[in-house]
Amino acid sequence: MFTKLSYTWDIMQASWSVLKRDKAMILFPLFSGIACLLVLLSFAAPFILVYLPALKGSLGHLTPQQRLFGWAYLFSFYFANYFVITFFNVGIVACAVVRMAGDEPTLGTGLRAATRRLHLIAGWALVSATVGLLLKLIESYSKKFGRIIAGILGAAWSIMTFLVVPVLVVENKGPVDALKESLTLLKKTWGTQLIGNFSFGLIFVLLMLPAFLVIGFSVYLMSAASATLGLTVLVLAIIYILALALIQSALHSIFQAAVYMYTQGMSDVTHAFPVKLLRDAIYDNG
Repeated sequence: MFTKLSYTWDIMQASWSVLKRDKAMILFPLFSGIACLLVLLSFAAPFILVYLPALKGSLGHLTPQQRLFGWAYLFSFYFANYFVITFFNVGIVACAVVRMAGDEPTLGTGLRAATRRLHLIAGWALVSATVGLLLKLIESYSKKFGRIIAGILGAAWSIMTFLVVPVLVVENKGPVDALKESLTLLKKTWGTQLIGNFSFGLIFVLLMLPAFLVIGFSVYLMSAASATLGLTVLVLAIIYILALALIQSALHSIFQAAVYMYTQGMSDVTHAFPVKLLRDAIYDNG
Protein backbone atom coordinates (compact mmCIF):
# COMPACT_ATOMS: atom_id res chain seq x y z
CA MET A 1 0.00 0.00 0.00
CA PHE A 2 2.77 2.46 0.96
CA THR A 3 4.67 1.59 -2.22
CA LYS A 4 1.60 2.31 -4.33
CA LEU A 5 0.96 5.59 -2.52
CA SER A 6 4.61 6.50 -3.07
CA TYR A 7 4.22 5.84 -6.80
CA THR A 8 1.02 7.88 -6.77
CA TRP A 9 2.73 10.86 -5.17
CA ASP A 10 5.64 10.68 -7.63
CA ILE A 11 3.26 10.36 -10.59
CA MET A 12 1.21 13.30 -9.32
CA GLN A 13 4.38 15.38 -9.04
CA ALA A 14 5.35 14.43 -12.61
CA SER A 15 1.87 15.34 -13.84
CA TRP A 16 2.07 18.59 -11.89
CA SER A 17 5.35 19.44 -13.63
CA VAL A 18 3.56 19.10 -16.98
CA LEU A 19 0.64 21.23 -15.79
CA LYS A 20 3.01 23.96 -14.54
CA ARG A 21 4.50 24.26 -18.03
CA ASP A 22 1.06 24.69 -19.59
CA LYS A 23 -1.14 26.31 -16.96
CA ALA A 24 -3.89 26.92 -19.54
CA MET A 25 -4.73 23.20 -19.34
CA ILE A 26 -6.47 23.90 -16.02
CA LEU A 27 -9.10 25.77 -18.04
CA PHE A 28 -10.39 22.57 -19.65
CA PRO A 29 -11.83 21.05 -16.43
CA LEU A 30 -13.09 24.54 -15.52
CA PHE A 31 -14.92 24.90 -18.84
CA SER A 32 -16.18 21.33 -18.47
CA GLY A 33 -17.62 22.05 -15.03
CA ILE A 34 -19.34 25.23 -16.22
CA ALA A 35 -20.74 23.50 -19.29
CA CYS A 36 -22.00 20.54 -17.21
CA LEU A 37 -23.75 22.98 -14.87
CA LEU A 38 -25.44 24.64 -17.84
CA VAL A 39 -26.51 21.23 -19.17
CA LEU A 40 -27.95 20.36 -15.76
CA LEU A 41 -29.89 23.61 -15.57
CA SER A 42 -31.19 23.25 -19.14
CA PHE A 43 -32.63 19.83 -18.32
CA ALA A 44 -33.71 20.52 -14.74
CA ALA A 45 -35.71 23.66 -15.56
CA PRO A 46 -38.11 22.01 -18.08
CA PHE A 47 -38.39 18.97 -15.81
CA ILE A 48 -39.39 21.04 -12.79
CA LEU A 49 -41.55 23.57 -14.61
CA VAL A 50 -43.27 21.33 -17.17
CA TYR A 51 -42.84 17.61 -16.52
CA LEU A 52 -43.46 17.50 -12.76
CA PRO A 53 -46.67 19.62 -12.88
CA ALA A 54 -48.00 17.34 -15.63
CA LEU A 55 -47.40 14.33 -13.35
CA LYS A 56 -48.99 15.92 -10.30
CA GLY A 57 -51.04 13.37 -8.44
CA SER A 58 -49.79 10.40 -10.49
CA LEU A 59 -46.17 9.99 -9.34
CA GLY A 60 -47.00 6.78 -7.52
CA HIS A 61 -48.58 5.09 -10.58
CA LEU A 62 -46.99 6.35 -13.78
CA THR A 63 -48.22 5.02 -17.10
CA PRO A 64 -45.78 3.04 -19.30
CA GLN A 65 -45.64 6.02 -21.67
CA GLN A 66 -44.73 8.39 -18.83
CA ARG A 67 -42.04 6.03 -17.58
CA LEU A 68 -40.62 5.66 -21.09
CA PHE A 69 -40.53 9.42 -21.52
CA GLY A 70 -38.76 9.78 -18.17
CA TRP A 71 -36.04 7.28 -19.13
CA ALA A 72 -35.66 8.90 -22.56
CA TYR A 73 -35.30 12.31 -20.89
CA LEU A 74 -32.65 10.91 -18.54
CA PHE A 75 -30.80 9.33 -21.47
CA SER A 76 -30.77 12.68 -23.28
CA PHE A 77 -29.31 14.33 -20.20
CA TYR A 78 -26.63 11.64 -19.91
CA PHE A 79 -25.72 12.06 -23.58
CA ALA A 80 -25.37 15.85 -23.34
CA ASN A 81 -23.39 15.58 -20.11
CA TYR A 82 -21.00 12.92 -21.41
CA PHE A 83 -20.54 14.84 -24.66
CA VAL A 84 -19.40 17.94 -22.76
CA ILE A 85 -17.12 15.97 -20.44
CA THR A 86 -15.52 14.02 -23.28
CA PHE A 87 -15.07 17.14 -25.43
CA PHE A 88 -12.97 18.91 -22.81
CA ASN A 89 -11.16 15.72 -21.79
CA VAL A 90 -10.11 15.28 -25.41
CA GLY A 91 -8.86 18.86 -25.36
CA ILE A 92 -6.65 18.52 -22.29
CA VAL A 93 -5.33 15.08 -23.30
CA ALA A 94 -4.43 16.46 -26.74
CA CYS A 95 -2.46 19.26 -25.06
CA ALA A 96 -0.72 16.79 -22.73
CA VAL A 97 0.26 14.55 -25.64
CA VAL A 98 1.71 17.51 -27.55
CA ARG A 99 3.64 18.69 -24.48
CA MET A 100 5.07 15.26 -23.71
CA ALA A 101 6.05 14.87 -27.35
CA GLY A 102 8.26 17.91 -26.89
CA ASP A 103 6.13 20.60 -28.54
CA GLU A 104 4.35 23.68 -27.20
CA PRO A 105 0.55 23.31 -26.92
CA THR A 106 -1.90 26.15 -26.43
CA LEU A 107 -5.52 26.34 -25.37
CA GLY A 108 -6.41 26.49 -29.05
CA THR A 109 -4.48 23.26 -29.66
CA GLY A 110 -6.83 21.35 -27.39
CA LEU A 111 -10.00 23.05 -28.63
CA ARG A 112 -9.11 22.40 -32.28
CA ALA A 113 -8.30 18.77 -31.51
CA ALA A 114 -11.68 18.30 -29.82
CA THR A 115 -13.58 20.11 -32.58
CA ARG A 116 -12.01 17.89 -35.26
CA ARG A 117 -13.24 14.84 -33.36
CA LEU A 118 -16.82 15.91 -32.72
CA HIS A 119 -18.20 12.81 -34.47
CA LEU A 120 -15.99 10.51 -32.36
CA ILE A 121 -16.91 12.39 -29.19
CA ALA A 122 -20.61 12.11 -30.02
CA GLY A 123 -20.21 8.38 -30.62
CA TRP A 124 -18.47 7.86 -27.30
CA ALA A 125 -21.06 10.01 -25.51
CA LEU A 126 -23.74 7.74 -26.97
CA VAL A 127 -21.98 4.63 -25.64
CA SER A 128 -21.39 6.23 -22.23
CA ALA A 129 -24.99 7.41 -21.97
CA THR A 130 -26.25 3.91 -22.80
CA VAL A 131 -24.06 2.36 -20.12
CA GLY A 132 -25.06 5.06 -17.64
CA LEU A 133 -28.75 4.43 -18.28
CA LEU A 134 -28.30 0.66 -17.90
CA LEU A 135 -26.54 1.18 -14.57
CA LYS A 136 -29.38 3.44 -13.45
CA LEU A 137 -31.91 0.79 -14.45
CA ILE A 138 -30.00 -1.82 -12.44
CA GLU A 139 -29.85 0.54 -9.46
CA SER A 140 -33.60 1.22 -9.59
CA TYR A 141 -34.55 -2.44 -10.11
CA SER A 142 -33.54 -3.53 -6.61
CA LYS A 143 -33.37 -1.11 -3.69
CA LYS A 144 -31.36 -3.61 -1.65
CA PHE A 145 -28.72 -4.83 -4.10
CA GLY A 146 -29.13 -2.62 -7.16
CA ARG A 147 -26.95 0.24 -5.89
CA ILE A 148 -24.16 -2.16 -4.88
CA ILE A 149 -24.20 -3.99 -8.22
CA ALA A 150 -24.38 -0.74 -10.19
CA GLY A 151 -21.47 0.65 -8.16
CA ILE A 152 -19.29 -2.40 -8.85
CA LEU A 153 -20.13 -2.38 -12.57
CA GLY A 154 -19.55 1.38 -12.73
CA ALA A 155 -16.09 1.03 -11.18
CA ALA A 156 -15.24 -1.77 -13.62
CA TRP A 157 -16.42 0.39 -16.53
CA SER A 158 -14.18 3.26 -15.38
CA ILE A 159 -11.15 0.97 -15.42
CA MET A 160 -12.05 -0.56 -18.79
CA THR A 161 -12.43 2.88 -20.40
CA PHE A 162 -9.41 4.50 -18.74
CA LEU A 163 -7.49 4.98 -22.02
CA VAL A 164 -10.41 5.58 -24.38
CA VAL A 165 -9.86 9.36 -24.60
CA PRO A 166 -6.13 9.09 -25.47
CA VAL A 167 -7.05 6.53 -28.15
CA LEU A 168 -9.64 8.95 -29.55
CA VAL A 169 -7.03 11.72 -29.58
CA VAL A 170 -4.04 9.89 -31.06
CA GLU A 171 -5.59 7.15 -33.19
CA ASN A 172 -8.89 8.78 -34.19
CA LYS A 173 -10.73 5.51 -33.65
CA GLY A 174 -14.48 5.18 -33.27
CA PRO A 175 -16.04 4.46 -29.87
CA VAL A 176 -16.17 0.66 -30.25
CA ASP A 177 -12.60 0.37 -31.54
CA ALA A 178 -11.39 2.82 -28.88
CA LEU A 179 -13.01 0.68 -26.18
CA LYS A 180 -11.39 -2.47 -27.62
CA GLU A 181 -7.99 -0.75 -27.65
CA SER A 182 -8.46 0.44 -24.06
CA LEU A 183 -9.30 -3.12 -23.01
CA THR A 184 -6.19 -4.43 -24.78
CA LEU A 185 -3.98 -1.89 -23.01
CA LEU A 186 -5.71 -2.71 -19.72
CA LYS A 187 -3.79 -6.01 -19.62
CA LYS A 188 -0.53 -4.06 -19.45
CA THR A 189 -1.57 -1.26 -17.16
CA TRP A 190 -4.34 -2.46 -14.84
CA GLY A 191 -2.26 -1.91 -11.69
CA THR A 192 -1.23 1.56 -12.74
CA GLN A 193 -4.80 2.43 -13.69
CA LEU A 194 -5.94 1.41 -10.21
CA ILE A 195 -3.34 3.80 -8.81
CA GLY A 196 -4.72 6.59 -10.96
CA ASN A 197 -8.39 5.88 -10.22
CA PHE A 198 -8.09 5.13 -6.51
CA SER A 199 -4.95 6.65 -5.04
CA PHE A 200 -5.30 9.98 -6.86
CA GLY A 201 -8.75 10.35 -5.36
CA LEU A 202 -7.58 9.25 -1.92
CA ILE A 203 -4.78 11.82 -1.79
CA PHE A 204 -7.06 14.64 -2.89
CA VAL A 205 -9.69 13.63 -0.33
CA LEU A 206 -6.99 13.93 2.34
CA LEU A 207 -6.03 17.33 0.97
CA MET A 208 -9.68 18.41 1.14
CA LEU A 209 -10.21 17.37 4.77
CA PRO A 210 -8.86 20.64 6.22
CA ALA A 211 -11.35 22.56 4.08
CA PHE A 212 -14.27 20.65 5.57
CA LEU A 213 -12.99 21.45 9.06
CA VAL A 214 -12.77 25.11 8.04
CA ILE A 215 -16.37 24.95 6.74
CA GLY A 216 -17.50 23.68 10.13
CA PHE A 217 -15.57 26.50 11.80
CA SER A 218 -17.16 29.05 9.45
CA VAL A 219 -20.63 27.85 10.42
CA TYR A 220 -19.69 28.35 14.07
CA LEU A 221 -18.41 31.87 13.32
CA MET A 222 -21.64 32.81 11.53
CA SER A 223 -23.78 31.64 14.45
CA ALA A 224 -21.64 32.68 17.41
CA ALA A 225 -19.39 35.53 16.29
CA SER A 226 -19.34 37.45 13.01
CA ALA A 227 -21.59 36.47 10.14
CA THR A 228 -19.40 38.42 7.70
CA LEU A 229 -16.20 36.74 8.87
CA GLY A 230 -17.85 33.32 8.84
CA LEU A 231 -19.17 33.82 5.31
CA THR A 232 -15.73 34.96 4.13
CA VAL A 233 -14.07 31.87 5.61
CA LEU A 234 -16.77 29.68 4.04
CA VAL A 235 -16.23 31.19 0.58
CA LEU A 236 -12.46 30.70 0.84
CA ALA A 237 -12.92 27.04 1.84
CA ILE A 238 -15.24 26.41 -1.11
CA ILE A 239 -12.78 28.08 -3.50
CA TYR A 240 -10.03 25.85 -2.12
CA ILE A 241 -12.15 22.70 -2.70
CA LEU A 242 -13.05 23.77 -6.24
CA ALA A 243 -9.40 24.55 -7.03
CA LEU A 244 -8.34 21.10 -5.79
CA ALA A 245 -11.06 19.45 -7.89
CA LEU A 246 -9.85 21.27 -11.02
CA ILE A 247 -6.23 20.33 -10.35
CA GLN A 248 -7.13 16.70 -9.70
CA SER A 249 -9.05 16.48 -12.97
CA ALA A 250 -6.20 18.05 -14.94
CA LEU A 251 -3.52 15.84 -13.36
CA HIS A 252 -5.60 12.72 -13.98
CA SER A 253 -5.93 13.57 -17.70
CA ILE A 254 -2.19 14.20 -17.98
CA PHE A 255 -1.56 10.85 -16.30
CA GLN A 256 -3.86 9.13 -18.80
CA ALA A 257 -1.92 10.64 -21.70
CA ALA A 258 1.43 9.60 -20.21
CA VAL A 259 0.33 6.00 -19.61
CA TYR A 260 -1.04 5.72 -23.14
CA MET A 261 2.12 7.13 -24.73
CA TYR A 262 4.29 4.72 -22.75
CA THR A 263 2.23 1.64 -23.62
CA GLN A 264 2.32 2.60 -27.31
CA GLY A 265 6.09 2.62 -27.38
CA MET A 266 6.38 6.41 -27.38
CA SER A 267 8.65 6.39 -24.34
CA ASP A 268 11.54 7.76 -26.36
CA VAL A 269 9.58 10.96 -27.01
CA THR A 270 7.81 11.26 -23.65
CA HIS A 271 9.41 14.52 -22.57
CA ALA A 272 8.46 16.21 -19.29
CA PHE A 273 7.37 12.90 -17.75
CA PRO A 274 9.86 10.43 -16.19
CA VAL A 275 9.60 7.25 -18.25
CA LYS A 276 11.28 5.17 -15.54
CA LEU A 277 8.50 6.11 -13.14
CA LEU A 278 5.84 4.73 -15.49
CA ARG A 279 7.90 1.63 -16.29
CA ASP A 280 8.47 0.84 -12.61
CA ALA A 281 4.82 1.50 -11.70
CA ILE A 282 3.53 -0.75 -14.49
CA TYR A 283 6.08 -3.46 -13.67
CA ASP A 284 5.44 -3.47 -9.93
CA ASN A 285 1.64 -3.31 -10.26
CA GLY A 286 1.02 -5.21 -13.50
